[in-house]
Amino acid sequence: MSLETNLSSPHRRTNPQFDVSSPTYSKKASRGSEWESCSILFQRHRFLLTAIVLLTFLCTVYLYFAITLGGSDLCSEFSGARKASCRLEQAKASIAKGKMKFF
Repeated sequence: MSLETNLSSPHRRTNPQFDVSSPTYSKKASRGSEWESCSILFQRHRFLLTAIVLLTFLCTVYLYFAITLGGSDLCSEFSGARKASCRLEQAKASIAKGKMKFF
């Protein structure tokens, strides 16, 4: 007694073969459909694009203030051993405050 089983499932879909030469596959893109596809792309990704614009703005503001209000080097006017001792004093002061600053 042998049971023959059919391997194809009734729920399995068959994919139609894509024919490049068929008229539905090779549509000519006109200028209007090009703009429509861009519009659809912007609508679908509106949240992502808004987040990117907001992050760009916030990073620009942060960099502006980081550069303009950044700490100036107090030892820049010195050179040689005097500059090294000035930096050593700054390091000691920052460690005493509980802050560690790397130059």
